[in-house]
Amino acid sequence: MLQVIQHRKGIRPQIRRAKLSLCIAALSVTLPLACASETKFDGSWVATWSTSNMDVANPVMAGLMTGPRDFREFSNQTIREIVHTTVAGSVTRLRLANTFGSGPVTFDAIYIGTQSQSASVVAGSNHVVTFGGATSVAIPEGADALSDVIPMPTAAQQNVAISLYISKPTGPATFHASAFQTNYVSVEGNHVAEEGGEAFTKKIGSWFFLASVEVLAAKKTAGAIVALGDSITDGASSRPDANERWTDVLARRLNGNSSQSSFAVLNAGIGGNRVLSSSPCFGENALARLNRDVFASPGVRSVILFEGTNDIGQPDTHAEAKYVPCLAKTHVTAGDLIAGYQQIIAQVHARHLKIFGATILPFKGFNGWTEKGEATRLEVNKWIKESRAFDGVIDFSAALTDPENPAKLAAKYDSGDHLHPGTEGHAAMALAIDLSMLTK
Repeated sequence: MLQVIQHRKGIRPQIRRAKLSLCIAALSVTLPLACASETKFDGSWVATWSTSNMDVANPVMAGLMTGPRDFREFSNQTIREIVHTTVAGSVTRLRLANTFGSGPVTFDAIYIGTQSQSASVVAGSNHVVTFGGATSVAIPEGADALSDVIPMPTAAQQNVAISLYISKPTGPATFHASAFQTNYVSVEGNHVAEEGGEAFTKKIGSWFFLASVEVLAAKKTAGAIVALGDSITDGASSRPDANERWTDVLARRLNGNSSQSSFAVLNAGIGGNRVLSSSPCFGENALARLNRDVFASPGVRSVILFEGTNDIGQPDTHAEAKYVPCLAKTHVTAGDLIAGYQQIIAQVHARHLKIFGATILPFKGFNGWTEKGEATRLEVNKWIKESRAFDGVIDFSAALTDPENPAKLAAKYDSGDHLHPGTEGHAAMALAIDLSMLTK
């Protein structure tokens, strides 16, 4: 295991979210609770799962969505979506999002249960979800909605099935493009209460209208860790439905000992995402996402920042004409990227949270790599490791680099595209993290 550098030990944590084939991606309302005095997490609400949403309505993204209409908007259909929890809770609540909607969206019926297999739900586990006592909810554009408490205990490492029925056209859907999870869309009609999966005849690889699943956690739960990143964090090159992203492996490592404190691990990765600039295809920049994707989740204790390769490599990436508007156009210097990191660090520390910096992986051999970009990567990584600006450092680069060619991923960790780690690479990343750094 790699030695992990730790800094700022005196700071105490406080309580406190389409992968396209050529995406250079890892190259990828409630107030936050961090303003309280210095008290430890006391067994309260914590997000056990969350995702980072994107806008499908912009003209560039809409033009790239070549699938059926219901991949972008829904009408008189039920969506059954599967999410994987990280910590357990005695009761549950659900947060739905219409963040990027062009108008209000009404959900006429909502249920949540435990997945059995495919689109089916474990018998007796399906629970109606209410909002202010009503079984339907209308969410204005740009808003989200938090459900009433659902009398449903949730286990750690459990697949939860969320069923949403929408009777009227939604317009463009708020979504997370690459779920690396099989989700389901029904034939016409309301099928939320059905335990069987026969009505769910279409499969989709994205999440729609979901923000988070939150649980009333036991006192041994110490809070949530948010991984803010791009496609590698999102799960690029991991197998669908396998829950083998590095964040999944980290969650299992953190929670493998029942006698120790447990931690939720929240994945705030978006394929192709950048620190310094937004993209019509790869979401808002990391700084713009902080409030919604990090601070808004209950129980957040710390952040792992692993992002920057897209900022470096996208301006040199060769792509088909239709994808060009997705990519960054301006070359960034190491100083530019470091300034972005410093602002993220400042905002995280202002919430009395810890933040850990992860070094950028090598990507020689991938379309977009240049000698100049490599020099920028090395300079940024040197700053991450030596500046003492972070509360600790995770050296992903050292863990996965080819020792014979430091500009490349080691072959055993390379998915084959020379950018995204494969299954072994994701596991190696999680193993490179000193758990004691996260749990102090």
